Amino acid sequence: MAQTGNIKGVITDENGIYVPGASVFLEGTQKGAISDFDGKFTLVNVTPATYTLKVSFLGYNDASKEVVVTAEETTIINLSLNPKNMELDEVQVTAYGLGGTAKALNAQKNNLNITNVVSTDQIGKFPDANIGDAVKRIPGITMQVDQGEARNIIVRGLSPQLNSVTLNGSRIPSAEGDNRNVQMDLIPSDMIQTIEVNKAVTPDMDADAMGGSVNLITRTAPQGFRLSATAGSGVNFITDKPIWNGSVLVGDRSQDGKFGWMVSATINDNDFGSDNIEAEWTDEFEYNTGVQDVEGEDILEEVAVDPYPNVFENRTYLVQRVRRSFAANLDYQINANNNIYLKSMYNWRDDRENRFRLEHEILDGEDIGSDDFTITNGYPTRFPVEVKRQSKGGVNNSRNKNRRLEDQRMQNYSLGGDHLFGSLKVDWMASYAKASEERLDERYAEFESEYIISNGTDSEFPVFTPIDAADTAPANFDYGEISNENQYTEEEDVNFFVNFELPADFFGKGDGNVKFGARGRFKSKNRDNNYFEYDFEDDFPTLDVVPTRDITDPDFLAGSQYAAGMFATEEWLGNLNLDPTQGEDKPEEYAPGNFDVNEDVFAAYVMVNQKLADNFSILAGLRLENTKLESKGNRVNYIEEDEDAGIEEAIEIEAVAENNTYTNILPGIHLKYDVSRSTVLRFAWTNTLARPNYVDLIPRAEYVNEDDEIYLGNPDLNPTKSMNFDLMAEHYFQSVGILSGGLFYKKINDFIYTYQTETTTDIYGPGTEGYEVYQPLNGDDASIFGAEVSLQRQLDFLPGFLRNMSIYLNYTYLTSSADGIRNEDGDERDDLDLPNTAPNMFNGSLGYSDKKFSARLSANFSDAYIDEIGGNAFEDRYYDKQFFLDLNASYAINQNLRVYADLNNITNQPLRYYQGVSNRTMQAEYYSLRCTFGIKYDLFKK
Repeated sequence: MAQTGNIKGVITDENGIYVPGASVFLEGTQKGAISDFDGKFTLVNVTPATYTLKVSFLGYNDASKEVVVTAEETTIINLSLNPKNMELDEVQVTAYGLGGTAKALNAQKNNLNITNVVSTDQIGKFPDANIGDAVKRIPGITMQVDQGEARNIIVRGLSPQLNSVTLNGSRIPSAEGDNRNVQMDLIPSDMIQTIEVNKAVTPDMDADAMGGSVNLITRTAPQGFRLSATAGSGVNFITDKPIWNGSVLVGDRSQDGKFGWMVSATINDNDFGSDNIEAEWTDEFEYNTGVQDVEGEDILEEVAVDPYPNVFENRTYLVQRVRRSFAANLDYQINANNNIYLKSMYNWRDDRENRFRLEHEILDGEDIGSDDFTITNGYPTRFPVEVKRQSKGGVNNSRNKNRRLEDQRMQNYSLGGDHLFGSLKVDWMASYAKASEERLDERYAEFESEYIISNGTDSEFPVFTPIDAADTAPANFDYGEISNENQYTEEEDVNFFVNFELPADFFGKGDGNVKFGARGRFKSKNRDNNYFEYDFEDDFPTLDVVPTRDITDPDFLAGSQYAAGMFATEEWLGNLNLDPTQGEDKPEEYAPGNFDVNEDVFAAYVMVNQKLADNFSILAGLRLENTKLESKGNRVNYIEEDEDAGIEEAIEIEAVAENNTYTNILPGIHLKYDVSRSTVLRFAWTNTLARPNYVDLIPRAEYVNEDDEIYLGNPDLNPTKSMNFDLMAEHYFQSVGILSGGLFYKKINDFIYTYQTETTTDIYGPGTEGYEVYQPLNGDDASIFGAEVSLQRQLDFLPGFLRNMSIYLNYTYLTSSADGIRNEDGDERDDLDLPNTAPNMFNGSLGYSDKKFSARLSANFSDAYIDEIGGNAFEDRYYDKQFFLDLNASYAINQNLRVYADLNNITNQPLRYYQGVSNRTMQAEYYSLRCTFGIKYDLFKK
């Protein structure tokens, strides 16, 4: 064979920032490559000669450079691109304005698979403090919120645990105790350079990404010195408390260009809260007739009624979230053929919370007589209730500050390398990641009473009003309970992968390759909780003998008609001496939820990337994944009293364990056809899977006696599998923009849902008749069909200042069906969509940007969808539609200094669930408006 050489290089922009997705080719040959997210490219098997290397990049001027290739050597070449500023006449386009958009769209355009790419500059155009809020603006994605921040990601209608989230290609572990959800609001957007959403995964990616795979790419050491800093403040209008935030990033490269480093840190302190109402609905009502049967049991009578709330709560949350993040990235170019890197990130969030809950629950059945209630036109309008006033807090110390402290941490450390051995490319990475959630000394104090209420008839805003206002006096509330709980959840991931790539041109149409590799992922997860109750009835017999505060707020966002009243203060609760040796251990409250899980996944793949014609490419491959899972948990057994045998009623904790092993073979094909330099057609056929939640696989039993509920595990669950078809067309504008549209279809087998039924006997122990039982089961099959359209472009064709306008629009439509779901009677239901499939999703923004000033008005909409399947249609829970409106603006004082201001949640959009029909509120939680402002500084030196 003739001796050949190689070419390696790095492409940057005018500021020395890496350019991903650039097209690189050697004139007079069929050799070409695409730069990666670090701007790097490699050409192998190049015949020794002198060439002109050309680089093209949407929105930038083409660049070219002469390169001499020597046999058995690797030639290093660096190129810098300049934006096409002059072509837009009066419009001043800078890297801050369109550079980030151009990089994202070029990467998206040149990927073989179907992706959406968002750069850090695009993220900066929206007022999004965390990655969850930034991701929700991508087509086909909606987010579930927690306290007003986007937390759980839904991709193309598939639940959060059915999607994978990686950091630089390494899996992010989950601190959630009972699922695989990754908490997207834990990661500040300042720490991420690029978000890549792969909606059609390739064989070299993890297969457990049924909806998609979200890869978060951190910033890499620059080609020259860079300093970036942000300082800001703001206010939460719900509490009028301040917001503080700041970030700094510093990076440089050694004089010889071999060693690069970057460190960054960010902090955000947000003191806010939420106003919340919650209800449970029933269509059953029974009362005590006052007559006894022959066995001396009370005879109960059922009354036909319309649906009404039998439980209603007012909740006031006071929350402080302090989010800190640190990152350090290093890389070293050993020589022309070998490079190693170290990437690290540490995220730490303190979530402090006080909650004041006023709960009303109807006293029906044997506790209510025929004179105790009123039913008007089939609707209960007056009845007695059990009332509870509960204060939630934490111990009084410098960390908890009388609040429940949720200490969440996520850390990731990755060591990797890129190597070139002749024409063989090798890359590898080993990583360690850990996520944890610790909640120590979480305290509840509850006082109880009973009185008669009138029930409002507005189902969207139900309200319970005491008939006699004097009943709400603290002296009428007796001691209920005081409890102290400790919770700890931890997940560790050890990952290793190695990829090999060889040039191969089977059809003589230009560069192609064969890629193969292996991956090992070793996960361990455990949850360790405890729970103690304390008897302080003699010390605090009624609420009036403890320090109290009035939580009633005339500006309560759910409505001024909701009067919360008096509650025990968080300071009093925090100062109580709750010694575990003096409390009553309640293992039935926590033991069923404790578990230890080890999950090992071994994977291998091979794939071929070839050109079938000059403008037609195929990527085809096969992935093999073997999963081995070992789980340990607990089952609660109730021992029934037997006086004759001398057996007392007791609770027995039984340790249980289960092993699961399965193997999946997952083929895939991706086709890409370049209609022109600006228009691309794509097709993909892929196969993916989703592993069951760990807690669902353990043969456990969890009793929630307070709510008459039992939760069971199911070790016989199968993983969910999906066959996916995608068709996408994209047209890229020279003025840096895109018009795209596509269709997708998913055929899903063995999806998992929670089966709900009601016990008719004491099968699960004494007193469990009438309990609601929840257990995960495999459904038969489901399908999702969807369509996406997206438009993003600068309106440079308009006259005058209107040329500075830009639009960003995308819309996703989904329809789904699910078979094999059974109701509480065991009958199959045919009226259900697949849970979490929002029929309509929309993002839109209108922006303006000139030489100094930029502003953007952004909208985000997601339709209502079924969130949790009940025992029947009446009990189904829906996540209501959401419409967010945000505004942000900035002004450049000079090339390096910029001031900004953001307004979030202008619509005061609540988090809302409803039961069965849209006007029947289960939960409505309001967060109000948030305003932030500050200053940003950026310094680049090439």
